[in-house]
Amino acid sequence: MKTNMHVSLYVSDIQKTVDFYTHLFGQEPSKIKPGYAKFMLSEPALVISFVENASRVNPNFGHLGFQVATKAEVMAKMEALKPLGLVSKEEMGTACCYALQDKFWSNDPDGHQWEVYYFHADSEFNDPQYAKEDTEACCISSTETVHPKKKVALGDLQKEACCEPNSGCC
Repeated sequence: MKTNMHVSLYVSDIQKTVDFYTHLFGQEPSKIKPGYAKFMLSEPALVISFVENASRVNPNFGHLGFQVATKAEVMAKMEALKPLGLVSKEEMGTACCYALQDKFWSNDPDGHQWEVYYFHADSEFNDPQYAKEDTEACCISSTETVHPKKKVALGDLQKEACCEPNSGCC
């Protein structure tokens, strides 16, 4: 028996939402009705629907995401979305959610954050930036400077982590 996860989100503009998710998911919705759209994804197995109701949009929802099998998949998806202006942040070699990851973020028209990420390995620390109230994504951007930094192994790569554990740098 195949099981699909279902998610339903409130949105303020169904057409802008359909346009965004058609690009993010790389497919057309399976159903569109007045004020409603649904995508049925086979990989990953997910049914996601959108209900137009601007008064119920929750700006502090958190985020959603897709874990992909390879870094090449992250890069390919990111490069496909960049020309459309749908990539809001890149985080390569980041220590986020107690994991070493390569990822990018994309925000839908209502600000729901999506991450597409490749998991390298577990980490013993989580960048403290993720716990901040004003954080846009998991970790700070690679253009910001924080100290001290620590080298972390990502397979055969060496990257600088955002922060040393318990350093208070973020």
